[in-house]
Amino acid sequence: MRTPTRWRGRLVETAVKATAEQQTPQGRSGPGHVRTAPWHWVLTVAGTAAVVGTALAADPATGTPAPARPTVKALPAAAAPDPAKAELPLDCGPFPVKISVSFAADLGDGRPGTVAAAHCAAENGTPPDAVYLLGPGTAGRPVVLATLVSERENLTVSRLGLRSDGVITGHAQGYSSDDVPRFSPDISLDLTWTRRGGGWDRSQTAAPVTLT
Repeated sequence: MRTPTRWRGRLVETAVKATAEQQTPQGRSGPGHVRTAPWHWVLTVAGTAAVVGTALAADPATGTPAPARPTVKALPAAAAPDPAKAELPLDCGPFPVKISVSFAADLGDGRPGTVAAAHCAAENGTPPDAVYLLGPGTAGRPVVLATLVSERENLTVSRLGLRSDGVITGHAQGYSSDDVPRFSPDISLDLTWTRRGGGWDRSQTAAPVTLT
């Protein structure tokens, strides 16, 4: 049985490198704030990655400054921004926002951060996820530092993690067209995000589709 069309959408081209472009239909992408009827879910893509300076340390052999490898480590959830308290740029109409998966870590800049996938908690259908990098804000309210996956890509994120080298990993499934039944995704992607200067570069590779 097909779910309401309001959850349907096409994958859009992201602003990052994709190694599985043959699976991802091309479309429009980019920041924007679009308002339609409350039953049509739209994402306001907001936030940019925090600008992080490169730490310097003295080279023991020459005494000259050399880049120091950032320390990446997992953190307890209580020590990082709470995604439930963040004002995420999702337009969910009358429905609340639900955090589907998240993890807390110091991503190498010495500050606690949280990577979280969120979607509109509708009573039926398969609402798409968006993935955000959150940092500490004022009055205990986290702020969005980067949007790693846009809701417009129509992906459902089932896994997020952190490698010891600071690379963020994830897994998501989606649909190649509106004609694909919502209970049977035909796109499956393994995702990675690597820090590049003040932002994050995304790569993705095709993975076997698993039905739940």
